[in-house]
Amino acid sequence: MTKSLRIGVLALQGAFIEHVHALNSLRNTEHIEKVIEVRTKTELDDIDALIIPGGESTAIALIAERCGILESLQEFVQHKPTWGTCAGLILLAKNAIHTKKGGQRLLDALPVTVSRNQFGRQVDSFTIKLDSPCLGAESVPFEYVFIRAPAIVSIDDPEVEPLVRLPPGHGQTETSESGLLVAVKYRNILGTSFHPELTNDNRWHRYFVRMALSG
Repeated sequence: MTKSLRIGVLALQGAFIEHVHALNSLRNTEHIEKVIEVRTKTELDDIDALIIPGGESTAIALIAERCGILESLQEFVQHKPTWGTCAGLILLAKNAIHTKKGGQRLLDALPVTVSRNQFGRQVDSFTIKLDSPCLGAESVPFEYVFIRAPAIVSIDDPEVEPLVRLPPGHGQTETSESGLLVAVKYRNILGTSFHPELTNDNRWHRYFVRMALSG
């Protein structure tokens, strides 16, 4: 019998409520027992998988530290299914460039280098529809939403699996034959640059739920 998951969404700052709604939309079709907004170590200890949402990565790390949850987060993401979107991707990375003066606290779990705000400022936000074979047999392209988004500029471990690349020219400062990486999977971790929670398409949330179940 397949276990039902208790999935948490880190609710310290950023677009967490949209992830909660997306997960709740899957409760009738996927194995989700409960969706929990996580703000404390007790709540973190009560879940099987976690989403770290978009927002302001520096602020999320500072709030987590002040709430006494940062060390528990670092331990959680090393072993349990975790998905970081946008700011969450930055936090999960082992390396980040173009960070704010003084650097940035990272959870040091995903062996990639992330470029913060690779695509520019808020006014440079964009959407793009792309085929995404990793999401399954559906032929309908997924609409990707990028808002002050990071990008994965290098894979630093051969176990990291590339999932989605942008077409060449998007967010790049020099010509390249391959587009920037915006989604990867590594062991228990999913990292994405975009905001799937801002669409009505829950395929990426379903992907994460099934990834968590298979792990």
